[in-house]
Amino acid sequence: MEFDRELDTSGLNCPLPLLRLKKTLNEMESQQIVHVIATDPASVLDFGVFADQTGNEILSQVEENGQFHYWIRKR
Repeated sequence: MEFDRELDTSGLNCPLPLLRLKKTLNEMESQQIVHVIATDPASVLDFGVFADQTGNEILSQVEENGQFHYWIRKR
């Protein structure tokens, strides 16, 4: 999937991946897509709740070898 920005939060634990995602989205234009890489299993719940609360859209979510990949479109 194509994306505009990539954010690697590997090795960071809650709440740092979510805080870094918020900061990155604030720097992006509406409808742009960020690819986030995380290793914290809590990111699954954190990013889902964040998307629901803010209207940003998780386009895809994949777990691969202990890494969680998210493609999130800014509202």
